[in-house]
Amino acid sequence: MASSVETLEFQAETRQLLRLVIHSIYSNKDIFLRELISNASDALDKLRLQSLTDSGLEVDTTDLHIMLEVDKDARTLTVRDNGIGMSRDDLVELIGTIAKSGTAGLLEKIRESQDASTAQNLIGQFGVGFYSAFMVADKVTLRTRRAGTGSGTQWESDGEGAYTLQAVDGLPVGTSVILHLKPADSEDGLADYLSEWKIRQIVKQYSDFIRWPIRMASERTDTDGSATSGVDTLNSMKALWARPRAEVTQTEYNEFYQQISHDWLEPAETIHMRAEGTFEYEALLFIPSQAPFDLFSRETARGVQLYVKRVFIMDDCEALMPNYLRFVKGVVDAHDLSLSISRENLQHDRQIRGVRRRLVKKVLGAIKDMQGGDAERYTTFWTQFGRVLKEGLIEDTDNTEALLELVSAASTHDPEKTTTLREYVKRMKDGQDAIYYLTGESRAMVENSPHMEAFAAKGYEVLILTDPVDEVWVERVPAFDGHRFQSIAKGQVDLDEPGEGDKDADTEQAKREQDHAALLTWLTTTLSEHVKQVRLSSRLTTSAACLVGDAHDMTPTLEKMYRATGQQLPTVKRILELNPSHPLITALRTAHEADADDSALGEIAELVYGSALLAEGGDLPDPARFTRLLTDRLTRTL
Repeated sequence: MASSVETLEFQAETRQLLRLVIHSIYSNKDIFLRELISNASDALDKLRLQSLTDSGLEVDTTDLHIMLEVDKDARTLTVRDNGIGMSRDDLVELIGTIAKSGTAGLLEKIRESQDASTAQNLIGQFGVGFYSAFMVADKVTLRTRRAGTGSGTQWESDGEGAYTLQAVDGLPVGTSVILHLKPADSEDGLADYLSEWKIRQIVKQYSDFIRWPIRMASERTDTDGSATSGVDTLNSMKALWARPRAEVTQTEYNEFYQQISHDWLEPAETIHMRAEGTFEYEALLFIPSQAPFDLFSRETARGVQLYVKRVFIMDDCEALMPNYLRFVKGVVDAHDLSLSISRENLQHDRQIRGVRRRLVKKVLGAIKDMQGGDAERYTTFWTQFGRVLKEGLIEDTDNTEALLELVSAASTHDPEKTTTLREYVKRMKDGQDAIYYLTGESRAMVENSPHMEAFAAKGYEVLILTDPVDEVWVERVPAFDGHRFQSIAKGQVDLDEPGEGDKDADTEQAKREQDHAALLTWLTTTLSEHVKQVRLSSRLTTSAACLVGDAHDMTPTLEKMYRATGQQLPTVKRILELNPSHPLITALRTAHEADADDSALGEIAELVYGSALLAEGGDLPDPARFTRLLTDRLTRTL
């Protein structure tokens, strides 16, 4: 018996996504069946797990399976499972609404994508593959009943602006997705989806490793010419991770990876391992070739699938993989855990922590092997995942050295290539004890920074660090291979090579400081609102001035990052360094010694400070005043 029909509108983002799916995303329409089978498999996993942890749940789990049914006369293909099922509210949340953050970003990336494979990869990773059914169907009917409830719900839509909901009695626990296929002449090849051979082909290619049986009624012709019917299991259901590596082909690994990750690309690296002894487990891990679009979203699921003795326990087991390796996909099958273990207990389980340590070392080892193999391949990997991998330098002190060996950064050595820290150290000048670096928003900004002038003139290599995470890890990590990290925008800089001329150089420096003492004192007072000191610079060759921090000061960029998160920080005043050889500074000193008008000199001092701030990409405290002072000064020169 059915109740009245309720009509609801799709969420706006869902409507946009549906249009993209139906009209422009998938070049290979076969994906729809893989997505529906994957959803059915998840439902079976969830029911199996809930039946183990909820003794009051009265469900039959003796024959969990997925059934494919074809009705050629009605032109329908049904994907049926006897899994956990859904309630009415589940249907609204999971299908009527995209209940994830980052939807706008996803849609924008899909629109910008120039090829279908990239677009289908994005949507598969987003987890909304159910909508792919509308590529081949002009109407989808979904009937479901959640385990533990008495009545079911029917959901139906043509994939346009709305869908209907209707309470239905008498439905079995589980879900049936009924695809009303488009007319055979509307799209080439749609009729094939009612053919047994086509369905077998898709299941074998994309869903062979699903752990539950995928069944389909089939017809056979006996030797006497009579037709008989039966039910065949279409997939092998082999636990790939439990087989010896020598017995698994890379094609099988690739297909399994694509099944669990919804990624159409092949993995960059496959890690298959088995641990025996006091705690036994198998692991099959994959490093993707391309970063998912939501890699830096707070809502991104991370971790790998956890099984216990081939029984699915949970997706995204965070206890097994640190946050900075959240791009790693795969399966860990532990032999000695309880089936009822919770996420909370996993975080404190000694054996799980041991597994995590070994998995991390294995993954970092595989990345190191990649680095030592194909340079171009590693550059591609680092471009995709380097930024997130560097988070480990902040989070994982146990593996700092291993992570530092993997770091690849731009530098002044070669504008076309990045360099490892090991390569940088090998090129260091005799007597150089620090690894020099400069952080900034872009390579162009860093290369054009006044701080670079003396280093470029004397041929010192400087690392160019432009990722936001670089601002943090270089402050946390003390050294690499015995060489400390030194920002060229902090502290005093002495690039003079030791030799017999040291005494003369010291004498010359002392004379310069004495000659400029009055000017430096006056400028320190005049600009006291903005800087804590004005001093002569040894790092400038062409610019008039630059701003630097004390050795342990927070960088302006890092200060901005903390303030953006709502943290209250005291204002950090910096040091203004002057180039005593620059004509502007020479003229300013002469004018000050001649007792020129303090008001006019004060304006020039503000311009010198503002110019130094702009040169490093900083924000002027009063842009309107700076513009007015500059305009007035220029006018007087004409």
